[in-house]
Amino acid sequence: MDEATPNTRVDVAIVGAGPIGLCFARALSRRGIRAALIDRQSREALANPPGDGREIALTQASQEILEALSVGSHIPAEARAPLRAAKVFDGQSLFSMQIAPSSRHDEPLGCLVPNQTIRRAAYAALTTETAAGDTATPAGEILWRDAREIARFEADDTHVTIRLDDGECLEASLLVAADGRFSMTRRRMGIPAHTYQHGQHMLVCRMHHERAHDHTAWEWFGHGQTLALLPVDAHCSSVVLTLPPAAMEALLALPQAAFEADITARFEHRLGTMTRAAEPHSYPLASVYAERFVAPRQALIGDAAVGMHPVTAHGFNLGLQGLWRLANRLGDAYQAGEDLGALALLKRYQHEQRLATAPLFAATLAVVGLYTDDRAPARLLRKAVLRVGEAAWPVRRLIAGHLMRSADKS
Repeated sequence: MDEATPNTRVDVAIVGAGPIGLCFARALSRRGIRAALIDRQSREALANPPGDGREIALTQASQEILEALSVGSHIPAEARAPLRAAKVFDGQSLFSMQIAPSSRHDEPLGCLVPNQTIRRAAYAALTTETAAGDTATPAGEILWRDAREIARFEADDTHVTIRLDDGECLEASLLVAADGRFSMTRRRMGIPAHTYQHGQHMLVCRMHHERAHDHTAWEWFGHGQTLALLPVDAHCSSVVLTLPPAAMEALLALPQAAFEADITARFEHRLGTMTRAAEPHSYPLASVYAERFVAPRQALIGDAAVGMHPVTAHGFNLGLQGLWRLANRLGDAYQAGEDLGALALLKRYQHEQRLATAPLFAATLAVVGLYTDDRAPARLLRKAVLRVGEAAWPVRRLIAGHLMRSADKS
């Protein structure tokens, strides 16, 4: 690369300033690591993200990490909807497998927070807490490279050289991709990914309903559709609906009154009449699992490494736990004066993150396959699975324990 002008030196360069990239930058800064944050959006757009309809189910472990990063303090209490339990239905049956906290205490499984709120809180924490230096270790500087993209990069034995589209050249010990499940940076790293196109679109929309909700999430596998209900308050929930693309297009084309009647009917009037509380949003469904999470002086975090199907609501939680693992390993190496891009360090992160994500990713694909198959044998099998799961209390306790598991904030 052209060396006519001096390169800007940082410890870590991060591509992608979504909630995962912002939280990762914050985690590095609190350990004294100097990072560059590269994103095609402007600072104004990052500070004030638009609503996208998505609600994030935060586990207890994820909430602990966000608190440790000072992100949690920027999430208003009124934006947190407690998730006290979950029910899984199949077809028109009123029977459900119920998942409740494994503890005897009245502690929720987690809470629901709008994705927009988490993004705004992560940006606020990074820009205010980092500037204030709220830890014993002096905060590492964050270099913002907003409204810019990477033109090209090269990695050698000692560093990664990154050329931005405006001509600026950065030099880092490590390049980290946090730019989503269709990551262009991952492709440029030469890391293949297994992509599963599910042939469906997901609709998310907040709906008011006549009957009060008990702060219990519903996962409802109907015939030809999958429904979920995420409680926001007693008379408002976030509806999640998956349909084939043509059916989704027809639903979104309906006038508001017809749309509301359609959603009410899909939930079989179990919560009474449902009316729209916000604009609906629709997204194509695809799951992604990278063949590797690391390469020489390069690493993947968040959806760039593992893009989960939303049926288990674990995508953001796994991404948050992964960036926490990597940030802590990098922080320890930084304090010891070691190379942040050392392949041995990155492979330890990869090993830990694969152990944490591979079983759940495979299980999620199996669940999606079983519960979107409307053939008679599959319908019988899933009814049996629900009955066995409800009868086997250790299974339900295991799931609840996973949702509530504490994080190691070292």
